[in-house]
Amino acid sequence: VSEFDWSSIDTSNLPSSYKTNSRQEKKLLQLADHFLQQYSHLCPDRKPLFIHPLNECGVQKFVSTTVRPTLLPYPDMYYWSGCASFVSDYLIMEPLKCPITPPSSLYSPTTIVKYQRGNCFDFSVLLCSLLVGAGYDAYCVHGYATLEMCSLDQTQEVCPRLRKPPEVPVKEDPNKYRIKYPSEPKSQFELQQKAKEEEEAKCTQEEEREEEVVEEVEKPKRDPLHGLRVHAWVLVLSGKRKVSETFFINPFTGNNHSTKDECFLGIESIWNDKNYWVNMQDCRKGCKDLSFDLSNHFCWEIMFPESNEDSQLPTESPKNSTDDMQEKKKIGRSFEMPLSWVDRIKVSCKEYENPFPRGKKVILYDKAKQEKWAAYANSDGLVERLTVYADSDRTEELEVKEWFEHRKDLLYMREVNHQTQLITDHFHPGHPLLLKAHTYTSLEPETGHTVEFYHKARVDGLWKRSETATEMTEYFEEREDLLHKRLIKFGERDQGMEMAGGTAEANARPIVQIKEYFHRNPKKPADEDVEERVFKVIDDVIQLTYHLEVYDIIPSKVVFARVIGREKREGEIFLSRENTVKYQPWSSEKHKNMRYLYNLLWELRAEQKDLKQLVRDSEAEV
Repeated sequence: VSEFDWSSIDTSNLPSSYKTNSRQEKKLLQLADHFLQQYSHLCPDRKPLFIHPLNECGVQKFVSTTVRPTLLPYPDMYYWSGCASFVSDYLIMEPLKCPITPPSSLYSPTTIVKYQRGNCFDFSVLLCSLLVGAGYDAYCVHGYATLEMCSLDQTQEVCPRLRKPPEVPVKEDPNKYRIKYPSEPKSQFELQQKAKEEEEAKCTQEEEREEEVVEEVEKPKRDPLHGLRVHAWVLVLSGKRKVSETFFINPFTGNNHSTKDECFLGIESIWNDKNYWVNMQDCRKGCKDLSFDLSNHFCWEIMFPESNEDSQLPTESPKNSTDDMQEKKKIGRSFEMPLSWVDRIKVSCKEYENPFPRGKKVILYDKAKQEKWAAYANSDGLVERLTVYADSDRTEELEVKEWFEHRKDLLYMREVNHQTQLITDHFHPGHPLLLKAHTYTSLEPETGHTVEFYHKARVDGLWKRSETATEMTEYFEEREDLLHKRLIKFGERDQGMEMAGGTAEANARPIVQIKEYFHRNPKKPADEDVEERVFKVIDDVIQLTYHLEVYDIIPSKVVFARVIGREKREGEIFLSRENTVKYQPWSSEKHKNMRYLYNLLWELRAEQKDLKQLVRDSEAEV
């Protein structure tokens, strides 16, 4: 992509406030020059402050007046995460012309929004304007950072979507009064095994050391400009908007960082739309030891003190500079910061919904690549793709995750595992089939599918179904009959029908067996509470296995089998002692009653018929 020529932008239609300074702004610039002279005299070893750069019209403007607090009319822009994400996505990053000095110009946020590009200072001023407008105590920061942060190089970082939450260590209370057991005799064999394990552990450690050496080689070389690279970011202080802890925001990425993050190497100054502060603390250890109490004037030198505040710049100065400081204090107390010269920041709905200036955004991480699109940019609703690789060169794909929006089928995420060849689709609630997740290798039927449902929305309480060519397993929750699992086994189709070109419905897989599992119902006696129910459809056998009592070993069983030599007639129930097998050592008298068994068999036959229809309906759902 060719470099953008900022000198060619049209400034003729900009408001007059962009091209001239008001009387109050001129006075502000005089005070800023006065402050800068004192600062340079009293702190000659410090680098020049970033106070009044040129704007796009070549006019000097104080940096605080470039911040234009604005609250955009979009729900996400009321939160810092939404503002940071929008700025990082909407703008194209441009590096500083000189990496060790701040820029000579600082354009208005409106111009930056119009051309959708800028350096770290442009990013920070725009983000700070949005955060202050949303009610945050936010400040632009002029400081120093690492090469990776300044150049937006995230190839050494783990993708945020792949980061695991930190594990909370479980603290075990030490027992002071442990019982000391006598030493046990030691086995020579165990000692030999232990020696072998130690040798294997040494080999493993050597391999790990070799891997560490390889990792050290892969690490980037020491940056010769480390500690000198200028960067700008945003500081958000705790207090307002229920912010509990002060943090940084890197405007290039939109990510928040701790103030102790080692990527931030020092701070020169900070500012918002009200004032300007110079850091007077030692930054040789980075920012981790800095205090962000701006009311502490030993840590922060404020440019325009409040009515009861005095400047705390070093007093080892000549008498003539002391007079200047007294004059500065007198003027500063009565001075009010002029309103921002920047026009109101406007972002149309179309621009907000399509923030990527190049159509999409690509971010390279360590062994991962993230791609983002605007909503409706792709016909299938794809808005984000994350590709995980096996190597740092990103040549061998391991896994691909895709996120979708605004789809009729409510699909919102798809995972593709290239190692197992499994594809998993995830759905929002409201799918016509109440799908929650669908795992498969192919969309062809009977090739291996696992489907999860929103079971609370289903009448039957089904939450998971797994199917192969020969089996189907269903899992249930929160059913009144306490059914929690159903296993169906299928036989092979009629080969003659397949050769004749019959449809799958006409040549359905024969059901060989249906097995159901039930939880214990404490309201029933164990010998009346069925734990397992088996319908061997082809063999015409029904088997019931009951739950165990607390101290029992062998469960009660009832088996209904077809009488050998008797033809099966549809709708006929034939019961005799020959086709009934019972083992109920503690059963009541009714279990020995043939009439009771006849009624039970009649109910089971009816349920078997209903179950066969349920299985066919389940096949149709898959």
